[in-house]
Amino acid sequence: MFWSNYGLSMSCLLMTILFYYLSKYLYKKKKNILLMPLLLAPVLLVFIVVYFQIPYQSYIADSHWLLWMLGPATVAFAIPVYDNRHMIRRHWLSISVGVSVSVIIAIGSTVLLAKLFHLPEILQRSLAMRSITTPFAVEATKSVGGEADLTALFVVMTGVIGMVIGEVVLTILSIRSRLGKGASLGASAHAAGTAKAYQLGDSEGVVSSAVMMIAGMVTVLVAPFLGHLLW
Repeated sequence: MFWSNYGLSMSCLLMTILFYYLSKYLYKKKKNILLMPLLLAPVLLVFIVVYFQIPYQSYIADSHWLLWMLGPATVAFAIPVYDNRHMIRRHWLSISVGVSVSVIIAIGSTVLLAKLFHLPEILQRSLAMRSITTPFAVEATKSVGGEADLTALFVVMTGVIGMVIGEVVLTILSIRSRLGKGASLGASAHAAGTAKAYQLGDSEGVVSSAVMMIAGMVTVLVAPFLGHLLW
């Protein structure tokens, strides 16, 4: 039984990695939204897990290492931020104000809409931290009584949507500033938005990285107070 369970969990880990690189290869061949790794790979995984009725505990037994690696991956964003610290120092006031506003708007609007549609309280609490990158969101949601797995799902959905429509929204709003584009993508779509920002340019990517991390840290610090204030 041990080897059976171990083989199943290891197969799920390999399957996750395979689907990611497969979708990445397909997306390079054809830039289609449906082939994005953050979209196609999860869809394939859900189909396989549901079709073969694989228990979540079996899937996550070895795949949890991928979730753990989000922490070091997020910290790695600090390297380009450090390399361009002079630019961040020059715009520290606008970045600080922008991050504060984005955190307030993201959490406030999410909770208000969730209450408006009478969603269960566990969904309200889990949704509240959807606009920051996963390692920060998982910690923050614990402070407000949310479910970490649900929050991680909402974070991915937010990132994918932001990555897909972010540039279109910026165009509609006539935001031409490179710093403005990067800050908007980092604050609204976290890691996925930052990946998109780096496609637009190094300056956009650096600002997006900085905003994403600062927003995450601020949210984690204020989450306990927000939990008492909003519920």
